[in-house]
Amino acid sequence: MGTLQKIQIRPGVGILSVLSHLNYKPWFAIAEFVDNSIQSFLDYREEIERIDGKDAKLRVAIELDSSEGGRLIVRDNAAGIHEADYPYAFRPAEVPANTSGLSEFGMGMKSAACWFSPDWIVRTTALGESEEKTVHFDISQIVEDNLEELTVESRPSQPKAHFTEIILSNLHRPPQGRTIGKIREHLASIYRVFIRDGLLELRFGDEVLSYSQPRILCAPFHENTSEAPRLWRKEINFDFGTGLRARGFAALREKASTSHAGFALFRRNRLIQGSADEGYRPKLIFSNPNSYTYQRLFGELHLEGFDVSHTKDGFQWDENEEPFLELLKEELNEEPTPLLNQAEGYRVRQKTPDLKPGAETSTRRTSKAVENEVPPVVETQIREEPEDKPPPSDLPTTRAAVADKTVLVEIDDKKWEISIELSNDPAISDWLTISDEPWDGSVRRVKIRMSLSHPFMLQYSGTDASQIEPLQRLAIAIALAEITARDSGVKKTRTFIRNINKFLQDALSKP
Repeated sequence: MGTLQKIQIRPGVGILSVLSHLNYKPWFAIAEFVDNSIQSFLDYREEIERIDGKDAKLRVAIELDSSEGGRLIVRDNAAGIHEADYPYAFRPAEVPANTSGLSEFGMGMKSAACWFSPDWIVRTTALGESEEKTVHFDISQIVEDNLEELTVESRPSQPKAHFTEIILSNLHRPPQGRTIGKIREHLASIYRVFIRDGLLELRFGDEVLSYSQPRILCAPFHENTSEAPRLWRKEINFDFGTGLRARGFAALREKASTSHAGFALFRRNRLIQGSADEGYRPKLIFSNPNSYTYQRLFGELHLEGFDVSHTKDGFQWDENEEPFLELLKEELNEEPTPLLNQAEGYRVRQKTPDLKPGAETSTRRTSKAVENEVPPVVETQIREEPEDKPPPSDLPTTRAAVADKTVLVEIDDKKWEISIELSNDPAISDWLTISDEPWDGSVRRVKIRMSLSHPFMLQYSGTDASQIEPLQRLAIAIALAEITARDSGVKKTRTFIRNINKFLQDALSKP
């Protein structure tokens, strides 16, 4: 085979300048390179095993340097890029002859490389070829000079060598901080099947990536707690016509998680949708984020017959998602393993040893606050006159409302309009404020406002829903309890709310 000096990159080169604007997430962009490595290894596995032995494994190494403009290197020991495949490999939008694998669009490497960098190099030695080839892509020069071909630099390679290395420099968007950790987590999730099967060793920096499946709930059915514990996992396998099929498993997590439950959807053993903390959780099955199903149900589903987006981060459902979900929901709750029923009905009773350390710490801290801070507040409250006035009919408006919701309910055949608000206005000194506009013949209007900027919230709450919601529910319970007590004839109930606010402000907000 002769030395190749030039390679044609037209037609389609004009698209290179717009690829940097694709809607990639960094882990799915890097996945394009890994896809090519896996497909190359699978296509030439027998030949590679003849050279490297029957236990040959695909090794893909990713190196990221975010300093000085950023540099990303992806290196593999797959079969390399053969000279006969150069038109498909380097020419934009050149669809490969085999579209049944992971490299089906003819754009993966080019799209991801251009999204990451305007300046990248491909260095490769193909299995059975004797030369190492290097191609340099300078996108600005290619577009500005309207280049139709690129120079291929060649030099002799080591005998039996086979690899590809892609070097991307001057990154458009160098990953930083927490994004790097998310890249690791998502890549391990995306390629879990290949890693689990022992085909792929995927390395990011110094770390070999691995995926650990969540522990599956083993417990009695919540409707019959005297029965023996069972594993809450079931196989999924159904066909819904026109070549569309789903297979895999569904299960309940032993430990609930608001971030890492949900389904992972695969095509050709590669995850397309639902990686890491972005699980596929359609409302038809998972309901709302505060539901138990949302926090416990997970699984792996391999879909056949569906197309995927060009960035391979989502399925193109073509009106088939709803039928798919309806069939899936039916299977999930079928006896003898009704996962949805168990997810909603099962409750964990914390073991005393698990509760004891936290309970002891909480009691120690709180008793110290009671000892040091509560007495003067109690002394003041005992001397104060009780609140004899009813609540105001409305609350003053605030521009610092960060969330509000009004619901209409019917109580004793009367309509109530209950407004729930979270405020971040530091000018509001009370943790809880209430207004109550009596029933006017058509509706009774109640407003309940909790302050997120209150010292108690700043000390003991946070920004996540799981941290805010318990305290908000407690505030609503206190507010409605005050209203119902007043309605039932209890006098001076506003004293109760006033005193709670004082305790939280002057005593219990202190560590």
